[in-house]
Amino acid sequence: MTYVLYYSPGTASLALHWMLIELGAPFEAIKVDIEKDEQKSPDFLKINPAGHLPALVVDGKPHAEVAAMLMLLAERDPERRFDVPAGSPERADYLQRMFFLANTVQPAFRAWFYPHEPAGPEYVAPVQAMARARLEAAFTRMDANLSDGRTYMLGERVTALDFLAAMLIRWSRNMPKPATDWPRLKAYADRMRAMPSLREVHAREGLTDWIGG
Repeated sequence: MTYVLYYSPGTASLALHWMLIELGAPFEAIKVDIEKDEQKSPDFLKINPAGHLPALVVDGKPHAEVAAMLMLLAERDPERRFDVPAGSPERADYLQRMFFLANTVQPAFRAWFYPHEPAGPEYVAPVQAMARARLEAAFTRMDANLSDGRTYMLGERVTALDFLAAMLIRWSRNMPKPATDWPRLKAYADRMRAMPSLREVHAREGLTDWIGG
């Protein structure tokens, strides 16, 4: 099976790019220049009418939403290395935590990075303050999730959830209080940063910050 990934360095597409490398699946990576608004071009809108990255073409059909695509890639892997199948004891936690990251944490990051979007430029400061509070509450919750000594977000093995969680932790690196200020998240991030595939995706996307610790 082959895939086509539409990506921009360091954006939400990084999690998919990383998982594709880790899986060893054949794929083509097509860079979309968001500085030139290529994600709004007519050609790209045929791939994803929402005009957002990432987009992933699977069996000739384009799809979007990073959390959904991570779950799909995990399900399609012949060895099911990162999947948490229906009926597994961890399945409910897997779904809950994946949707928490997608529905709570990602939108808060959107507000942090683009605070003018929700209410206009005159409300940038309060929007960003609210986004920071929501993100720090989320980091506290994620840190507490690791308080039982587990190695990864669901237990003792990497799942699709970890690709998204680690990417979002990376996004916080320049915040006043990054996620790595929480001790268990710092240890978790260090374990994820040690994965050769994460270093490889940083190299392929031309990213140098955060990966070295």
